[in-house]
Amino acid sequence: MIVPVSSLAGPDAGFTTFIASLWPETQQAGVSRKTFDEVTRGLEPDYKLPDLILPGRPATGAPSQAEFVQVPADYVKEASIIRLAGEGQRLLQKHRATLTAIEQRFGVPGTIILAIWGRETDYGRYALPYDGIRVLATQAYVGRRKDQYRGEFIAALKLIENGDVTRKDLRVSWGGATGLTQFLPSELGKHGVDFDGDGRVDIWKSVPDALASAAQQLANKGWQRGLRWAYEVRAPANADCSMGVPEVTKPIGDWIRAGFIPVRGEKLSAAEQAQPASLLQPEGIYGPAFLTTKNYFVIKEYNFSDLYVLFVGHLSDRMANAQPFATPWSASNQLRSTDVEAMQRHLTRLGLYADKMDGKAGMKTRAALGSYQKSAGLKVDCWPSETVLRAMNAR
Repeated sequence: MIVPVSSLAGPDAGFTTFIASLWPETQQAGVSRKTFDEVTRGLEPDYKLPDLILPGRPATGAPSQAEFVQVPADYVKEASIIRLAGEGQRLLQKHRATLTAIEQRFGVPGTIILAIWGRETDYGRYALPYDGIRVLATQAYVGRRKDQYRGEFIAALKLIENGDVTRKDLRVSWGGATGLTQFLPSELGKHGVDFDGDGRVDIWKSVPDALASAAQQLANKGWQRGLRWAYEVRAPANADCSMGVPEVTKPIGDWIRAGFIPVRGEKLSAAEQAQPASLLQPEGIYGPAFLTTKNYFVIKEYNFSDLYVLFVGHLSDRMANAQPFATPWSASNQLRSTDVEAMQRHLTRLGLYADKMDGKAGMKTRAALGSYQKSAGLKVDCWPSETVLRAMNAR
């Protein structure tokens, strides 16, 4: 009887071979054979993870982190903001000396860093559920972004080699981010800070290290000292929501003269009005509107989601000011991701959209929808709806 090789070698022989093939690259990164063998001995893949492409099976698909699938009102929940802002105010007092020193060194306000900590791990209360090495190895083997995760797996081994974290303590999200302020291993290598001076970068148990590392990451990605992340404004009734893309940027003063007025009668200085900004309308013409500065997009590099940035920025503001957004979120409903993806494909065929087919109503999708609505004679609201979908399907 002829027995398939896979049956003789076990169901994960391919995975074992793949891990072994990483040794030369890992060695070049400065990881010892001892560490490599200890960490990978008996390692098995986790095929239940999201975002995998498994031969003979449908792609598991990303679980769509909450910021990508919820409408703003469901993500930037007032109850969550109130709770986290209250806790943030307490932590602001508790860690005032550390946060002051961090802001002096990196230029990032303490409230922004605390807001990231609060959003990422609920100020450390959220226990990361996954074994880091197993997640990174599986994603490197059969993940949708396996080339990226190959580097992250090796970077994680380097952290263990350096004594920054133990194998046991390297707990992660499904996407491989770790620590109080959620770093991918490679990002920690670039931006990690030993702020408490104990000789190691510890973003898992040292609050000063975790907060300073987050600040350093923002600073390294272009954070501008003294610049706000955004200004809430009231858009004029005739505003063109299709302008809400990063490429359309002009001084805040020009936006104000065009009718985008800061809420609650706020008066901006000449220096503030000279700052370049882009228009953001997370629900199209519904809900709040914002003029976003360079620092908005720096936070977005920490986590590529407009709703994430809105949550962090607003939570930061609420630690200093108890007022919610002046304009409430609407009761809008987002279509199923498959419907939004169908819209993206239609918009691409028309030459109105040239970004990812991800089924999410991000900035560029909303702007492209606005352009389509103008050309089709529909109400221009820059929001995916059944009306727009029906119009596309009828053509």
